Amino acid sequence: MKHIDRRDFLGGVLASGATLAASALPAAEVPAALQSQPAAPKAEPAHGSSAIDFRYAPREYQTAFCFPDDPHKSLVSQAGHLLYGFDNGGGIYYFPLKIGFALRGMMTPKVLSQRLESPTIPIVRTTIEYPEVSVVLTTFATNDPGEGRVDNVILEATPHSTGAVDVEPVVSFDSTEEVELEEKDGVPIVVYRKSRKVVMVGKAIGHAASVTQAGTSRLDIDRPWRLSLHRGQATKASPYRAFYRFPQASQDAALVAAGLSVPEDRLKSCRAFWASWSAFRSPVAWTLPGRQGEFVEACARNILQAREVRDGKLTFQVGPTCYRGLWVVDGNFILEAARYLGFDKEAIEGLRTTWANQLSTGQVLSAGGKEHWKDTAIAMFTLVRQCELSQDWSLLREFEPQVVHAIEFLRSLQLLAVSQGSALGRYGLLARGFADGGVGGIRDEFTNTVWALAGLKALAEAAESQKMDNLKAARLLHDQLQSAFAKAAPLEMRRYETGFDYLPMVLKNDPDWNLPDPWDRLRPQGAQWALSHAIFPGRVFDPHDLVVRGHVHLMQAVTREGIPSETGWNQHNSVWNYNAGFVAEVYLWMGMRQAAHDTFVGFLNHASPQYCWREEQPLQDSMVLTYVGDMPHNWASAECIRYLRHMLALEDGGHLRLLAGITASELATSKPYRLDGTPTRFGRVNLNLEPLDRSQGWRLNYEREAGPAPAKLSLPASLGAHFQFSQIEGARSRTEGDLVLVDCAASKWSAYWKA
Repeated sequence: MKHIDRRDFLGGVLASGATLAASALPAAEVPAALQSQPAAPKAEPAHGSSAIDFRYAPREYQTAFCFPDDPHKSLVSQAGHLLYGFDNGGGIYYFPLKIGFALRGMMTPKVLSQRLESPTIPIVRTTIEYPEVSVVLTTFATNDPGEGRVDNVILEATPHSTGAVDVEPVVSFDSTEEVELEEKDGVPIVVYRKSRKVVMVGKAIGHAASVTQAGTSRLDIDRPWRLSLHRGQATKASPYRAFYRFPQASQDAALVAAGLSVPEDRLKSCRAFWASWSAFRSPVAWTLPGRQGEFVEACARNILQAREVRDGKLTFQVGPTCYRGLWVVDGNFILEAARYLGFDKEAIEGLRTTWANQLSTGQVLSAGGKEHWKDTAIAMFTLVRQCELSQDWSLLREFEPQVVHAIEFLRSLQLLAVSQGSALGRYGLLARGFADGGVGGIRDEFTNTVWALAGLKALAEAAESQKMDNLKAARLLHDQLQSAFAKAAPLEMRRYETGFDYLPMVLKNDPDWNLPDPWDRLRPQGAQWALSHAIFPGRVFDPHDLVVRGHVHLMQAVTREGIPSETGWNQHNSVWNYNAGFVAEVYLWMGMRQAAHDTFVGFLNHASPQYCWREEQPLQDSMVLTYVGDMPHNWASAECIRYLRHMLALEDGGHLRLLAGITASELATSKPYRLDGTPTRFGRVNLNLEPLDRSQGWRLNYEREAGPAPAKLSLPASLGAHFQFSQIEGARSRTEGDLVLVDCAASKWSAYWKA
């Protein structure tokens, strides 16, 4: 597959005293401060719907049905079409081979529905409707011994009435390479004309009497090529059935054709694999009720289906098509999610893959592009986070020489900015770079600097705790950049149209702020993704900082369909779906529990019914623009996993905040929420939030395994609107405002909230 970076790909699709405190103030104090600005949105807006019903799902979507680490990234569209051979050169819709299924007739079918067998079993059933007949397409993958990787589709046509209906199935091949039909022992075989590679074998199955044997299958000569299978009759008691098989490993036709007579056996084989698969690895286990639990398991599957061994290295890839590769920033969050699921060994392999991309200059370079300077700092952040979660700092010591070189590279960017004579250089920040997130080109921008602050801060704190003197340069560079940014930020803030100040990620001197056509101008919310990350998990700012307050107001001002809109490359009447996850995490860290919940639910409701996301899509009422990016997009999958973990256990520096995201909606289930063996920087933690008898209250059982004790451990004083903290057994506690502070030295206790 031709290499292309995110910038190139998207280019082809789309023609006053800021303080930078090292530690956060109590998050519970923040909402009132945010509300102090007149004409600004409220910090805690009116509650959105808590129903997770896919109301904002994209109209066009695709679902992976391959196996974990599968080199064959098989996809099925919302209409049941198979999509093969993605090529970056033609945009997100360009698949050199598309295979569709229908009945030959006068009427065009309507797609009624598509669903998975379960969140953990990617057997996809698509129902299409004709006036007289319903057709169900069952799509699944197999990898049976002696046969190898095969994609499979079972077609079943059932009439609406009690009488018999004549049907003639047809398979279309929309292919850039010519195909032709062979037939052996009555089995149609479609092959590529030049290479003779087998594309499909198929046959009618079921009751022999229902199939007309007169006449052979035929392939139309016009493109797309259409293969007509044997005609037959369908009744409600005896539907017409056909089985189509698509070899993925260049197998011989006879080998794959041997399985045509036993479609149910092949279906059972697929089901058995996924039934034995788990979204979690011991000692980690999650129990979440309802759709939240379904999303966690489906997102774990999405991530592993996209993962692949590339050049001998296990690579957590963003998706199966245009982002089938390594992106350092996406990978940071995907690797953290992998840890939360228990995939510890694999996360370390993924970390090594990231650092294998370091150049002789010290820069860590991936598909984000050369001027995505922030990737080097993000690689540092990832390394520190993986060491925290594993409670093993030997990795930081192993990579110490590479990290020293990376710090030197970031320092060189500060010097480069001065030599460029840019505004960034005059401020003392990093050189002009690529902002990403809807802002293209090489510009005077802040995203590289704010992520550098996050990466250097994490590294400096780790180096100091581990007494690694060779990494002292991280603190020196961090402090220089922090001081420079604190001077630059108030000078670069702008006034939003509804009356609050915010920090744009592109400096005021950029001419694109004042282009003649407003359609083409930079947008206030463009590239704010990096600022979200710097706020949390980067913890670069104090929660009362004007930069943070402006960011929160801005995200609320642009919210549509429950999530921030126009924050990405589709800048008009559209949403960058998983950007909502970044913002929900900011709200959660700020103590804005309901706003976090509502934004996260909005994010879930932009998924397809198959529990996955397109990177960007139009708003439901949009009359312009199109879709952008991969699907399933696994940074989105990671954001789902991360938020649900942080909803129950949020690490805020040395402060462990439990149940920080629990709202009345979670309590309404009256079912337990449980995390077993979840890794934290304080060691593994076991949590079990369970309802008491007769809905009289809730109990949280807590246990922390070996690891450094948190400096602060807190619980909410109230759960929802109806349950107040009552007591704690096994530890001392005291109530301060909206928080219950628990003795950090206690490793096992139970807390109670009563109605």
